[in-house]
Amino acid sequence: MPDRGGGPTGPRIRVGRPSRRVRTLLMTLGVLAVLAMAFVMFAGFWTDWLWYRSVHYSSVFTTTLTTKIGLFFVFGLLMAAAVGVNIWLAHRLRPPLSAMSMEQQSLDRYRMAIAPYKKWLLIGITALVGLIAGASAAGQWRTWLMWVNGVPFHQKDPQFHLDVAFYAFDLPWYRFLLGFGFAATVLAVIAAALTHYLYGGLRITSPGGRATAAATGHLSVLIGIFVALKAVAYWLDRYGLAVKSSDFKATGNWTGLRYVDANAYLPAKTILFCIAVICALLFFATLWRRTWQLPVIGFGLMVLSAILIGGLYPAIVQKFQVQPNEQAKESPYVEKNLEATRKAYGIGGTDVTEYPGVSKTQDKTKLRDDVAGAASLRLLDPNIVSPTFQQRQQMKNYYGFPSNLDVDRYKTKDGKVQDTVIGLRELNLDGIPKNNWINDHFRYTHGYGVVAAKGTEADDQGRPKFTESDLPSKGSLGKYEQRIYYGEKTTQYSIVGGPQKEIDYSDDDGEKTTSYKGKSGVNLSNPLNRAAYAVSFGEPQMLYSGAIGEGSRIMYNRTPKERVEAVAPWLTIDGDAYPAVVGNKIQWIVDAYTTTNGYPYASRTTLGDTTADSLTAKNNQRAVVAQQNQVNYIRNSVKATVDAYTGDVKLYEWDTKDPVLKTWRKAFPGTVKDKSEISADLLDHLRYPQDLFKVQRELLTRYHVKDAETFLSGSEVWQVPDDPTNQTSSAVPPYYLSMKMPGQKQQDFSLTTSFNPNGRDNLSAFMSVNAEPGTDDYGKIRILKMPSSTTVDGPKQVQSKFNSNEAIAEQIRLLKGGDSEVDYGNLLTVPLDGGLLYVEPVYVKGGGLKYPLLKKVLVTYGNKIAFEDTLDKALNVVFGAESATPVEPPDKGDKPDPDKEKPPATGDSDNPELQKAINDAQEAIDEGNTALEGQDWEAYGKAQKKLQDALQRAEDAQAKPSGGGDGKGSDKSKEPGEPKEPDKGDGG
Repeated sequence: MPDRGGGPTGPRIRVGRPSRRVRTLLMTLGVLAVLAMAFVMFAGFWTDWLWYRSVHYSSVFTTTLTTKIGLFFVFGLLMAAAVGVNIWLAHRLRPPLSAMSMEQQSLDRYRMAIAPYKKWLLIGITALVGLIAGASAAGQWRTWLMWVNGVPFHQKDPQFHLDVAFYAFDLPWYRFLLGFGFAATVLAVIAAALTHYLYGGLRITSPGGRATAAATGHLSVLIGIFVALKAVAYWLDRYGLAVKSSDFKATGNWTGLRYVDANAYLPAKTILFCIAVICALLFFATLWRRTWQLPVIGFGLMVLSAILIGGLYPAIVQKFQVQPNEQAKESPYVEKNLEATRKAYGIGGTDVTEYPGVSKTQDKTKLRDDVAGAASLRLLDPNIVSPTFQQRQQMKNYYGFPSNLDVDRYKTKDGKVQDTVIGLRELNLDGIPKNNWINDHFRYTHGYGVVAAKGTEADDQGRPKFTESDLPSKGSLGKYEQRIYYGEKTTQYSIVGGPQKEIDYSDDDGEKTTSYKGKSGVNLSNPLNRAAYAVSFGEPQMLYSGAIGEGSRIMYNRTPKERVEAVAPWLTIDGDAYPAVVGNKIQWIVDAYTTTNGYPYASRTTLGDTTADSLTAKNNQRAVVAQQNQVNYIRNSVKATVDAYTGDVKLYEWDTKDPVLKTWRKAFPGTVKDKSEISADLLDHLRYPQDLFKVQRELLTRYHVKDAETFLSGSEVWQVPDDPTNQTSSAVPPYYLSMKMPGQKQQDFSLTTSFNPNGRDNLSAFMSVNAEPGTDDYGKIRILKMPSSTTVDGPKQVQSKFNSNEAIAEQIRLLKGGDSEVDYGNLLTVPLDGGLLYVEPVYVKGGGLKYPLLKKVLVTYGNKIAFEDTLDKALNVVFGAESATPVEPPDKGDKPDPDKEKPPATGDSDNPELQKAINDAQEAIDEGNTALEGQDWEAYGKAQKKLQDALQRAEDAQAKPSGGGDGKGSDKSKEPGEPKEPDKGDGG
C-alpha cells in the first residue's frame, strides 16, 4: 500500500521467520512446560487420593471432589449461559443501521476492530465469568450437602413455627441461590447494556431516541428479573430475622426477633415484597408497552418504600414505643432467646443451687476427715511440670514432651481409679545429633513410650511420682506398642519400612533399630507415586535415593488434629487431643463438634474468642479451636481416635440425637461408627471436652438466669475471672479433677471453673460438669451460686491473700533466693461443707536445670491460711486437726518435722501420766497453730517448748509398766521362780 504520509519510504527490511529448528525447539519447550504444569496439578490430586485411600476414607475424598466438580460445572455453565446468551441476544437485536453521529462514528472503529474476533471474544468472556462463578459455587459444597441431606430437628421456632432444619440447612442454600441469581442478573444487565451501546441500541449523545424498542424490552426484562429476585429476598428476609444478629444495649450480642423486628420490620418486609412483585410485573410489561415510564415510577416507589417502611418506620417504633417501656416490650422475645440459647448450647439442664460460701460446722476434725471424700486434690499441674518430665524422662535429646501435659484416670493395683498426669515421649527433631535428609526423614521417625505420674503426690524432693517411666517405658500400664509415629509434635513427613533402618533408642548395649511393620502411609515402590511426592513435597531426592526401596512408605499429616480434620472436614476439632493407653495401644483421643449458626433465636458466639484462655495466650501452649467460626449451636457429637503407631482414624458417634451429625452421616455414609462400637477400655478414658465447657461457661455468665426481667436488668451478669497465677490477663482455664459436688454420693471426674460478678473480683458462682462417661449424669452441669448479700473471696482475692501474707511472702522470698524462680500451679477450688477449700501447689525452679519441683502447698479455708511442705500438713494447719485418712500417703523419704511431730500413739488408757502428757501435747500443738496463724512468734516458741516437754513426759511415762503409777507392776514375761530385774523407773 502507498505511504499516506507523503515522505520517502526508505529501504524495506524483511524480517525473516525463525528457522525450522528454532520453531521445533520452541514448540517442544512449550509442550514440556504445559506437561510440567499439568503434572504438578496431577501430583497434588494424586497424592491426596493416595493419602485418603491409605487411611480408608477414600469415600470422603470422592464425595467432596464430585460435589465440588458438580457445583463448579452446573453454576459455571449457568453463569456463562446467563452472560453469553444476553450478549448474543443484544447483538441479534442491534439496529440494522447506526445513526450518523460522532458517537456512532467513534464506535464504528471498535465494531470493526472486534468483528473478526466476535466468536472468540464471546467464548472468552463467558468462559471467564463461568470459571469465577464455578469456583465460587464449589466452595459451597458443605451448604449443598447439608441442604440435600438435611434431617429435621423436630423443634420449631416460636415465630414462624418452622422446623429448625429450615434455618440450619435450607435457608443458607436459598440465600446462596439468591446471591448467585443477583450476580448473574447484574452481569447479564452490564453485558447486554454494553453490547447494545456498542451496536447502537443504546445512545447517549446521538440524536433521536436513547434506546431502540428491542434494547428497551431486553433490558426491562433483565431489570424485572432483578426486581423479582429482590422480592424473593424480601420474603426470605422475613425468616432471616429469626437468625439475625444485632447489638442489643441491654444484653450485648443478640440473635432473633425483638419487638421492633416482629412489629415493624416483619410487616415492612411483607409490604416491600408485594411492592417488588408489582414493580417486577411493570418491568415485564414493557415488552408490550415499549416505555419505561411506569417501571421507573414503580422502581422509585419501591426505593422510597424501602427507606420509609424498611428504615424510618422501625426507627420510630423503637424510639417511641420500645424505649419508654423496654422491659415490658422486649420480655416476651427475651424469653424466646433464653430458651433457644439454652437448647442450642446444651445448657438447658443446668442445675443452679444456692450455696452459702461459709461453713457452719464447728467440728474441725470432721471437716478435716471430709476433705479426702470431697476431692482428689491434684497437686501435679500438667501445664507446669512438662519441663520436669523432660529433665527426668526425656532420656534422649531426640525425644520431647509437649509444653502442657494431660490429665486422665488410670486404675491402681488395688483397683482404685487415680487421677494421672500423662505425656508421650515424642520425636523432637531439634535434638537430633546431626540434621540431614536421611536422619530427619528416615532414621529418626518416631517417639517412644508413655510417661505417667500420680496427680495427687510428689516425692520428698518435689518430683513427680512416676507410675510409668524409663526407656523402654515400664510400670503400671502393662504391655503396649510403645513406638509413636503420630503425635502432636510430629509435624513433618517420614519414610519408613524400606532399606533404611530406624532408630528406636540406644542403651549400654548400643543402638536399637527397627523397621516399621504397619500398613500406614503411602507405598513409594511405585515410580509414579515417588514422582508425585517428589513434586508435591519439593524433594527431588525421592526420585533417586537408595534409601527408598521395596516396602518404603511415606507418612505425613501426622498430628491427630490434622488427621481428623482431613477425614471429617465437616467437624470442628477441639484444641486439645490427649493420649491414652487403650488395651495394648496408645490412642490419641480427639473431641469433635458439629456446629451451625442457623439456630433461630440462639445467641451467637465466636469460638476463637470464647475458647481462648491463659494457656492459649501463654506461648501458644494450647491450640484455639476454630478461630473466627461464629456459631449458635454446638454439640460434642463425635469422639475420634488416632492410633499412635498405625495412624488409623476412627470416628464414633457420641451424641445420638444430634440432627447435624445425622445429616453429615447421610452425606458421608460409613465414615462414623455407631456409639455401641466404643469399647469399654476406650470409654474409661473419654471425658467432657474443655472447649465445649468453655463455650458453655461463657454463655452461662448471662444465661444462668431464668426470667427475662433479671436478664434485661443485667444485675446478675457474671464474668470468667482472669487466671490469678500468671500475668497474661487472660481467662483462667478450667481444671480436671475428681471431686464430689454437694448432693453427689461419690467423686466423679469433673471439669470445674469459677465466676466473678461483672467488674468485681469476689466469687459469684462455682461451676462443675460431670466429665465421667458411663455415669448416669455425664454432662450434667451444676452451679453453686453464692449469696448476693455477702462476699466470698474469688480466685484473684485468694491469690492476693496468699501473696500479702507476711509469713508466706517471707518464705516465698527465701525460695526465690539465688537464681531460683517460683511458679504457682493451678488454683483448685473445692466445695466443702458450705465453704470453699482452695489448694494451690507452689513449684520452685532452681539451679542450672530450671525445672519445677513441688516444694510447698498453699491451702485456705474460711479465714485460715497454710503454707506447708505437704498437702496433709497444710490441711492440718488450716483445720487445726489431723485426719484419720490422710489426703496423701506419706512418702517413705519424708523427714519428720519436729514442729509438727505427733504425740506417740498408745493404747494405755490406764496410765494417767501418759494420758496427761498426750493431752498436753495436743494442747501445745493447737496453741502453736493459733500462734502461727496470728504470726505471734513469741507465743509460737512457747508452744513448741511446751510440746517438747509434753513429748518427753509422754516418752518417760510410756517406759513405765502399766497397771499402776508406782512403777512396781509385776513382770509377767518372766517364768515362775525367775528373779525379777530391779525397776528402773523414776527413782524406784
